Formats: sequence, C-alpha cells, structure tokens
Amino acid sequence: MAIAEVGYERSNPVDLVEQIASGHDWATERTATDELTLVVAGSWADYHVSLNWRDDLETLHLACAFEFKIPDARLPEVYKLVAQINEQLWLGHFDLWTHEGLIMFRHGLMLNGSLATPSQCEAMLRAALEACERYYQSFQFVVWAGKDARTAMAAAAFDTEGQA
Repeated sequence: MAIAEVGYERSNPVDLVEQIASGHDWATERTATDELTLVVAGSWADYHVSLNWRDDLETLHLACAFEFKIPDARLPEVYKLVAQINEQLWLGHFDLWTHEGLIMFRHGLMLNGSLATPSQCEAMLRAALEACERYYQSFQFVVWAGKDARTAMAAAAFDTEGQA
C-alpha cells in the first residue's frame, strides 16, 4: 500500500531536532522552517551544527563545523588527514572548506517515506559530535604542530581510559 493511501503526513524532522536540542540546553536558531542551527560546546571547541530538511530528497542533512584556519602550506597534509579519517568512519564524512576556513563533518539521514524518530536524530547528532571530538586534536597536530597525517591519526587512535 502506498504511503498516500494510508493518510501518511510527513512531519519535518527539524522540529524534532529542535526539541532534542532544547532538552540538552544547546543554543538554537531557527533560520527557516526547514533549517536549524545549534551551537554545542565540546571539549576542544564549540561546534556549529546546521540541520536542513530536503523534502524532495526526504533527507535530513547535518553539517557540524569548527573554525580552523589552515595555512596554505599545511593544506596538502590536511587533505591527507581528511582522507585517512574518512576511511575510518562508518557514518558521515569530513570535508574541508578552505575558503571559509572550516573543517566540517557531514551526514545525511534518508527517511524515504518514514518519520524520523528521536533515537535516529540523537544518534545522528551523537555521531557528528563524537567524530569532531575524536579527530579535533589530529587536525591540531597537523596544522599547528606540523605533524604528518599518519602521526596525527596514530594519536587519535590512542584512547585514554579512566582518569589520572
């Protein structure tokens, strides 16, 4: 049976994400009916999260960015790092927007006639924030410490357990 036959009315998942953000006390700005921006404080930086609903694609797009001015001399190594990080990710990917000086994690949630659930939206936000937190220092190692991408990735692979 087709969706239209059962009286299915698609809701905007941006509304749901706005409710989730409110529950986390994240700063939000509703820039349009289908757009929401959040600011989430992380351990290393403030993350600027933009969510956009594309009704024609039935997809919720998330972009999580942090400002990171990259000197031209470090761009080739940052591109190598982005490629190495993306090989490790199961969900989403990192992009480098050199003109704006942004490193960005992006992911799309295709709904294909389904309604977004709170757990799907929470998982999408969590995946983005965890990826940014996990790899932020790798970007710092490459850009500011002059390390190569392989060394920076090795540092990101080191997980600290417990507290000193």
